[in-house]
Amino acid sequence: MIETLEPFRIELTGYCYRMLGSGFEAEDAVQETLVRAWKAFDSFDSQRASLRTWLYRIATNICIDMLRSAQRRALAIDLRPAGGDFGAPLPESTFVQPVPDHKVLPEDQAIRRETIRLAFVAALQHLPPKQRVVLILRDVLAWQASEVATLLDISVASANSALQRARASMQAVDPGEPLNPADPTQKALLSRYCEAFERHDVRTLVALLHEDATMSMPPFSWWLRGRAQLAMALQDPNASCKGAWLVPVKANASPAYWQMRPGLDRPFGLVFLDVRGGLVMGSTTFLNVGELLPIFGSPATQKL
Repeated sequence: MIETLEPFRIELTGYCYRMLGSGFEAEDAVQETLVRAWKAFDSFDSQRASLRTWLYRIATNICIDMLRSAQRRALAIDLRPAGGDFGAPLPESTFVQPVPDHKVLPEDQAIRRETIRLAFVAALQHLPPKQRVVLILRDVLAWQASEVATLLDISVASANSALQRARASMQAVDPGEPLNPADPTQKALLSRYCEAFERHDVRTLVALLHEDATMSMPPFSWWLRGRAQLAMALQDPNASCKGAWLVPVKANASPAYWQMRPGLDRPFGLVFLDVRGGLVMGSTTFLNVGELLPIFGSPATQKL
C-alpha cells in the first residue's frame, strides 16, 4: 500500500506548497493526505477517477481546510511601507516560507520551475482557495479543464471561469528569472555578486543592484527599496557582513545561499536573490534558521 502511494509524495508536496506557501505546512498536508488515502484505500474506485486524481482531491480538501483558519502568508513588501525600524519579529506563519527544490520538483515531470519562486507563491496567496486550485492544476500541472471540474465537483464552464479570474489577478506578477546555470549572463552576475559579498566589496555589490532593488529579512517586516537605500544598509558598520561567505542551496528554483559567518556553528540566514536582465532585483534573507534547518539540512549535508 505505502509503495503505491509514496511515489506521489513529491508532486503532492509541490502542489500543497503552492497552495499554502509553507514547506512545513505542505509536508504536514501531504502526510495527512497519504494517511487518509491509506485508511480509505478500500473505497477507491479506479473506474471513477485515477489514483492521482483521487489523491489530489484529498490533498485539495486538506489544504482548503487549513486555509480557512490561517492568515494569508506574504512577503515583507506586502506588509508595510519601506523603511522604518526593524520592529519585533513576526510569527513564521506571517511569511511565505522557502522550500528545497528536491521536495517539490519531481525529476520525471516537466513543471514550470518559476512557479515555486517566492514571488509567484506569494502572489498565489492573494487568490481565493478554489481559484488557487484551478490555476495551479491548469497552468502549472497542465490538467485538463474537465479533470479540474471533476476534482472540484463543478462544471467545466465554472472551472474555466475561475481560471480566467485567477489569471487576471496574476498578470502583474514578475517572479524574476529561475536559476539557470547554463545562462552565461546569470552565471556571471551571481559569481560576481558572491565574490564581492565574500570580499565585503560594497561598491561592487551596489553596482550589481537594479535601481529599484529591494532587501528584506523575515521574520521582520522591515524592508528597503532603491539602490541608494540598500547601499546605506550594506555600509552600516552595525550590520556588517564582513567575513561572511555564501554556500549555494537548491531552493525555490532560485539563486539561494546559506550565509555563513565566522564564529557561528550554524548559518546566519538563508539568502534568496531575484535577478532580471543581468542585475540583482532584490535579496531576501530568512533569519529563522532554527526552523529551516530541519527541512533543508545543514550546509554540510545539503543535497546539491
